[in-house]
Amino acid sequence: MRLHGFLIGQTETLLAEVLRLNGPADATTSRFFRAHPKLGHAERGVIAEAVFAVLRRRMEFAHLAESGTGNPARRMALLGLMQTVGRNALKPFVSEAEATWLEHVSRIDPESLPLRIRLNLPDWICQALGPQFEGAELAQLAAALNYPAPLDLRANPVKASRDDVLGALSKAGIEAGATPFAPLGVRVVGKPALMKLDAFQQGWLEVQDEGSQLLCSLVAPRRGEMIVDFCAGAGGKTLALGAAMRSTGRLYAFDISERRLAKLKPRLARSGLSNVNPVLIDSEHDAKIKRLAGKIDRVLVDAPCSGLGTLRRNPDLKWRQSPESIAELAPKQASILASAARLVKKGGRLVYATCSILEAENEAIVQQFLADHPDFALVPVRDVLAEQRIELDMDDYLKLWPHRHATDGFFAAVLERQS
Repeated sequence: MRLHGFLIGQTETLLAEVLRLNGPADATTSRFFRAHPKLGHAERGVIAEAVFAVLRRRMEFAHLAESGTGNPARRMALLGLMQTVGRNALKPFVSEAEATWLEHVSRIDPESLPLRIRLNLPDWICQALGPQFEGAELAQLAAALNYPAPLDLRANPVKASRDDVLGALSKAGIEAGATPFAPLGVRVVGKPALMKLDAFQQGWLEVQDEGSQLLCSLVAPRRGEMIVDFCAGAGGKTLALGAAMRSTGRLYAFDISERRLAKLKPRLARSGLSNVNPVLIDSEHDAKIKRLAGKIDRVLVDAPCSGLGTLRRNPDLKWRQSPESIAELAPKQASILASAARLVKKGGRLVYATCSILEAENEAIVQQFLADHPDFALVPVRDVLAEQRIELDMDDYLKLWPHRHATDGFFAAVLERQS
């Protein structure tokens, strides 16, 4: 679209609100657009992308903004817009001094900036991630987090094959291809309006990151089993599990949020699944859970977490989370995993997963659980992936990284109750 000068001011206004970090950036952005209904779809896209570009590269852009004259907040907005629409599109709407400054900034080699600024990560995250990487790999991860995530879809095998979905997208003029690892995954180029497609309305496809699809493969549900998605949310994984069961057996979708479970209903109606039972619970200790103790074949625990694996989508999280918030999450994660474990029958499977990249939320929780529950044993993820014929090089745990696998950051451990 052609840039209009007033969008610079709108971007600056929204950016100032988002950088207060009083809540999720996407919620703040949605509120802003509701308050400005005259903004068109394309204009909203430009503003939102510019603001999120600043959130991804906040340390770098703040450093560069110090080099100009005038208002640093405006310069931050200009850097976000330059990232989104390009410097030439901005030229007619900025002062001569700003145009000169933007040209100067565009010539700066990012590699010449101090590493700490180039990483665009708070020091505490760098310190937590450092032991997991050798050499320059932390910088590679940080660079991957500076770009938006691709749009991934999952073909719904109850209604269509992956080839069917790719054919429908091609017919609609949408460029897409198969994901490298998930057997039903489709990666789309750009951000097309999928909801208007017949294939979407008929339930052929769902939006789901490839990493999230791979978590469901670790559950490996079979027809006729009893399965629980313990923290179902809006149900993306629930629908993937139900489809893998070919709509047989019984699949419980537990969540403490009525609002989140309500979002599952229209998706469930499109999916054609009849084996899903959404269940509102008050906590991980709800009596409804106790009634199913020892009866469930497989349980997926996608635990509440920091969300730091989703920084390509939610870059504000790296500025809103803290070591203190991580420490507060750990007891809750441990409690939820222990409660979910009570559901699992002998010989049954328990999958603990997060969209975090921190060991404190991942390996540490699993290792403590195994120490406290000698009746459970770790099943190496490499063995489960081999059984599922998924060619993905892993060891004991599933550890997905944006720079290595082009997915969100995910962790999962497969645990089995001993017979």
